[in-house]
Amino acid sequence: MTKIPNKFFFRIGEVSKLTGVEPHVLRYWETEFKTLRPKKNKAGQRVYKKKDVLLILNIKELLYQQKYTIAGAKKRIEEEHGLADLATGKPGLQATLEQAKAELREVIDILE
Repeated sequence: MTKIPNKFFFRIGEVSKLTGVEPHVLRYWETEFKTLRPKKNKAGQRVYKKKDVLLILNIKELLYQQKYTIAGAKKRIEEEHGLADLATGKPGLQATLEQAKAELREVIDILE
């Protein structure tokens, strides 16, 4: 496992060295994975947080070791983040799920 220094922010060059992923690939992944959105500082440089670096390592694992396609890796990442949202109890998510469950029960009642 890659040891990530205990810092608040990383520049794209640092992230590239930590993850072994070229900067142009990191920029491309930003366009493909909506969960990968590093902030930009006042100079317009990308600044990645530790969670972004961990996400990049996860994407790299899915694409290079597990041989997922971009679409497959995207779906897997979205599923993982959906489960994380459930675990953290984001406001509104539980209500939405309850509403969906109630609507599905209505459909089942109609079909029976």
